[in-house]
Amino acid sequence: MAVTGILLTLFVVGHMLGNLQVFLGPEKLNQYAETLHNLGPLLWVIRIGLLVILLLHIFAATKVVKMSKAARPVDYQQRKDLATSFAARTMLVSGLLLVVFIVFHILHFTVGAIDLAGSTGFETDDGHKDVYSMVVVGFQHMPTTAIYILGMMILCMHLSHGVSSLMQTLGLRKASNAKTIDKVGPVFAAIIFVGNVSMPLAAISGLIS
Repeated sequence: MAVTGILLTLFVVGHMLGNLQVFLGPEKLNQYAETLHNLGPLLWVIRIGLLVILLLHIFAATKVVKMSKAARPVDYQQRKDLATSFAARTMLVSGLLLVVFIVFHILHFTVGAIDLAGSTGFETDDGHKDVYSMVVVGFQHMPTTAIYILGMMILCMHLSHGVSSLMQTLGLRKASNAKTIDKVGPVFAAIIFVGNVSMPLAAISGLIS
């Protein structure tokens, strides 16, 4: 689960950095999108690879939950969490909600099957897909933006515990640096949240149009 978690976290960072090119203007973002499109079959290899990694991560998470339950077949008579956070206690729930959001995201921007804002179908003057206009128009639709911000809240809550947990799994968390390592996840999650939410908020406010 740690290995797949690292790979998925790296994808989240790369995906955010690519999308942040929306602030550089239509030409830059559309060029980035066209570069990805020109990968051809390789793009599908990457997509299938990500899907396999995601499925393995879900499988590993399910196995960990089963192992945890098997280790304590009789529940506590009185439950009081002293050394855990809300994000840690809800990792399974946030993970399942993330899967739902990922499906929505793919059906929205990638496939175009869900188009609440009428944001798909834009083309540039040379006949290529106008991703910039799709993003701006899509995020100018308040319900769509609300869905994405909620999705980012769930993602970052998951990352907040997941990244810190990775540090412990990799043996980087020691008694001497425990407090610092425990802050890595929340800080990383906050950076991802600000970066991803900045785009819909910029569209709503008219900063990008």
